[in-house]
Amino acid sequence: MKDIQDVWENFKGMKGQTFLGLPQRRAEGDHTVFHIYKGVKAFSFCRRKNLLLTGGMDRIIRVWNPYLPGKPIGLLKSHTTPVLYIHVSAEDNTIFSMSTDNTVKIWDLDTHGCLFSASAKASGITGELAACLYLPHLRTLCVATKAVALLHLRLRCPVEPQLVVSHREPVVCCRYNPVFRQVVSCSEASVVKIWDFETGRLSSEFIGAHGNSGITCLTFDSSGRRLVTGGRDGRLKIWSYNNGHCLHTLEHDEKQCEVCDCVYLEVNQNKCIIAVGWDRRINVYFDVPCDFHHVWKPQPHWQDDLNQGHKEDILCVTQCPPFLLATSSYDGEIIIWNVVSGHVYCKLNTPSPSDGAEEGEGPDRSISCLAFLKTRAAKCDRSAAAASLMANGPQGSLTFWRLSSGTCALADFTPSKSKARVSSIVVTAGDTLTFVADQDGFVHVYDIQDYGLRGVELQPPKNVTFWRSHTTTVTSLELIEEKFLLSASLDHTVRLWSMAGDYIGTFGQSDPWDIFTPDSWSHPRVPSEILTGVQSKPIEPALEGQVSAVCTGKEERGKPEKISNPPGDALATAEAERREDPHPYRWPALGSSRGCGGQTVEVPGTGKPGGYASPSLFTPDLIGFCRKCDEGRLLLERSLPSLGSPGHAIYQALRCHELACVSTLKEKPDLSVIGSDLFNFNILAQEKERSESTLTEG
Repeated sequence: MKDIQDVWENFKGMKGQTFLGLPQRRAEGDHTVFHIYKGVKAFSFCRRKNLLLTGGMDRIIRVWNPYLPGKPIGLLKSHTTPVLYIHVSAEDNTIFSMSTDNTVKIWDLDTHGCLFSASAKASGITGELAACLYLPHLRTLCVATKAVALLHLRLRCPVEPQLVVSHREPVVCCRYNPVFRQVVSCSEASVVKIWDFETGRLSSEFIGAHGNSGITCLTFDSSGRRLVTGGRDGRLKIWSYNNGHCLHTLEHDEKQCEVCDCVYLEVNQNKCIIAVGWDRRINVYFDVPCDFHHVWKPQPHWQDDLNQGHKEDILCVTQCPPFLLATSSYDGEIIIWNVVSGHVYCKLNTPSPSDGAEEGEGPDRSISCLAFLKTRAAKCDRSAAAASLMANGPQGSLTFWRLSSGTCALADFTPSKSKARVSSIVVTAGDTLTFVADQDGFVHVYDIQDYGLRGVELQPPKNVTFWRSHTTTVTSLELIEEKFLLSASLDHTVRLWSMAGDYIGTFGQSDPWDIFTPDSWSHPRVPSEILTGVQSKPIEPALEGQVSAVCTGKEERGKPEKISNPPGDALATAEAERREDPHPYRWPALGSSRGCGGQTVEVPGTGKPGGYASPSLFTPDLIGFCRKCDEGRLLLERSLPSLGSPGHAIYQALRCHELACVSTLKEKPDLSVIGSDLFNFNILAQEKERSESTLTEG
């Protein structure tokens, strides 16, 4: 009875609190408490999966079963700052999270693996995070800081099964090891693969080199027996890459900053690894054979690096024996260092582009590719006026720099006609040829043996050849034994080419090649995705304005041939037909006053009279006659919307002849009226002709 009375009193008290609007105290069995280290800043509940996700100051996203509060069923570790936003999208089976440094990450809800990570600089989000909202129907993440940013989720297209790929993910770098004659390539999924250079077959591979972080760069030590990789986790690792064993880990005490590039060099019998990245400092790690510690720390920073170093993220580093080192940053600054003393040798600033910058936005001045002309830079003659450094620049430009006798840019030109950004540069041993790759997948070869030796160059160097090696950005180029070119790209492939552009093969293809037998190479065949690519189609000279619409003789390169004034009546007739024509194609100017009858004309792009540049370029519906012309000129009109702007047309002239008068065809006689058989009638007619010919001969 006492228990019942206590329950009744408690009920009356709770009823009174409800009536008075006072907060009620929950029963102990009516709620669940999750104890989380350092508290919770954001959480999300997925009703379909029955999962609870929490994130907070400890930078860890925890996945909970709502009925088991004692221990989380999953830990998502990748953020470097506190997590302020979490959203579970059951439709896409993904998790979206955002931290205080404006880094957005996408996770797989089943495997708890990080699928994608976008930094604040990559997504363009600046300012302090105020609010986030995910719109599932639009697949868009709305982020509010000092401005509102809309981040659209774009799913990567799956790789077509018929295409040959070297990796399942984009390839970020590759290198050739001359000691073992092997090629090492790394992908964004932190997968390292070792290939046989002579056959293209896979020798070995190991995964998870940098955990969930991708690999950004790699190099070899001086002996070629150890591999050094840098990753987005801010660490470098030294591997015995034949068995995938990690020998040492190189890291600094600061926060994890992505490593963008690394180089291994020897200075005064001292071996060291130099790494650069988002921490804006040059980190030097001495390679000491007797140091058996697993973790190595960098040396103290150079004083000039602290006082006069880069103010933005360092993207590239390269060396020139015996003592020069070049680094470039996101703001377009290039610094040449003396590795022995650690002092600044000189500074270079990228020239500002004259056009292409949108109003209110600055152009991208970042420099991500550097290449020394070592035969020139090693002389270190202050009076020398030759260019000794190559660097990419904004709007697809390539700049030649002079490092002595007054630093300045001696040449600046754009290899790509579409102004695609230069993504990789490599130079031959004697500085005679340079290979330049861009973001469209093209490789341009230039003769630079005498280029930039005596001062400023107003014209680009001689273009030896060019070809398209990949369908997307070429991330790495390397010359092998001065005979072959190794290329890697974001299209998941690593390919081998000859110096002249002959396609040898793709690493990982089913049919191996023999590097010493050219008959086993894939040349003259090319990869199918390159052959069918829109940008791979040949561009006619008339599209670029290099030749006249109707060519009447030899043409000067880059200048259209002048055409003499046509007869007045022909010009008026052409103008009248142009106005009446409903099709938006441009009409060409008429030929010379000599007339077109019997004249041999040359088709642009072929060098042959009356020839075709490609059999598939001309179709019958695009051929028309100028009927009012007294000499019967034949004009060929062609429009290629895929290669040029809409309405851009090509006109080419072919060999013209007088048309002979041909009588009109009569209707076939109907022999069924006389009841004759057509077959018998033809036989009788033939026998009659034979008898008449016999009588004539007799």
